[in-house]
Amino acid sequence: MDTQNNTRDAYALVLEAIDRGDYQPGDRLVESELAERFGVSRTPIREALQRLETQAVLVRDGRSMVVASLSHDQLGELYVVRAALEGLAARLAAQHAWPEEIRVLYDMIAADRKFMTDPKRLSRANKRFHRQLHLASHNRFLIQQLEMVHRTMALLATTSLAAEGRPEKALDEHEKIVAAIEARDGVAAEAALKAHISKAFETRLKLNAEARHHD
Repeated sequence: MDTQNNTRDAYALVLEAIDRGDYQPGDRLVESELAERFGVSRTPIREALQRLETQAVLVRDGRSMVVASLSHDQLGELYVVRAALEGLAARLAAQHAWPEEIRVLYDMIAADRKFMTDPKRLSRANKRFHRQLHLASHNRFLIQQLEMVHRTMALLATTSLAAEGRPEKALDEHEKIVAAIEARDGVAAEAALKAHISKAFETRLKLNAEARHHD
């Protein structure tokens, strides 16, 4: 049991480090260095890396494990799936969210406005908001699928919230989503969520185009 816990902890630690941006797409992950960093033995680290490989978060390059990168087409495919699943989550939340959950979502948006000039903190807050919205759907199978999608989102090296003017618009879009959930309007909640994801995708495409131009 302890071994299972160690492996699960190692997996969570490595994934969190990738999600935080400590390891970027293309970076090599070395077992011994990770074991020393996280204070665990190499066996759970090895098992965690193998698990992340099966989930396509890592790819093998010779004997090394490397953080995967998403191609232009893979990015588009990811956002299509994300919009469909998150839209469904919003529609279900309009049906099943408790009043307390709705208040928590509003409180999150209000708190997140303090991070408007800090894209990294706002990005972390944004993930918490979306996770809370997923939970408000009260559908465990949908939540599991969304966890897989957001695990892959960790492979995106930058946040669309770094774009000028995007933070305020994104939070306004969050408010519109929650207002539809509060009104118990599933159709409007789904539409608002899909429009939000579409705008985030559009912003990311622009950022990627600018990065290629500067390279």
